[in-house]
Amino acid sequence: MGKDSKPKDAKGKGKQAAGSSGGDDGGGKGGKGKGKGKGGKSADGLGTCTYVKAKHVLCEKQGKINEAYKKLQDGWLNNGDKVPPAEFAKVAQEYSECPSGKKGGDLGWFPRGKMAGPFQEVAFNTPEGTVSAPFKSTHGYHFILCEVRKN
Repeated sequence: MGKDSKPKDAKGKGKQAAGSSGGDDGGGKGGKGKGKGKGGKSADGLGTCTYVKAKHVLCEKQGKINEAYKKLQDGWLNNGDKVPPAEFAKVAQEYSECPSGKKGGDLGWFPRGKMAGPFQEVAFNTPEGTVSAPFKSTHGYHFILCEVRKN
């Protein structure tokens, strides 16, 4: 459906050729198995997917985003636990200044190229089920929960 419209072949060889032109697909990074994870993705899935489903928190002030992130740290992250999406949504409703905050920070599915600069970079490089560290964009300060990714 949108496979051929993404010119990101050079870095994300994910679905290119299963062993023909991308011979280094899994050899340099650990190479368990055949260099593929689920459905033609690299083993970690980072940087190779074309769609991400995510939630986020946006705050204008760095102090406020740090306060929101600390709630997640104290409840889950410092223990090495994943933040349940419902709990992330509560923090987003309480702290986020983005209109999506009313929906628990839910951004739904979005493709590569839709989000600007650092937001896209962080969204597509955060492992599934994990929360990014706070970061700055042109809109303010964010952190992201990457829920699911797909090609």
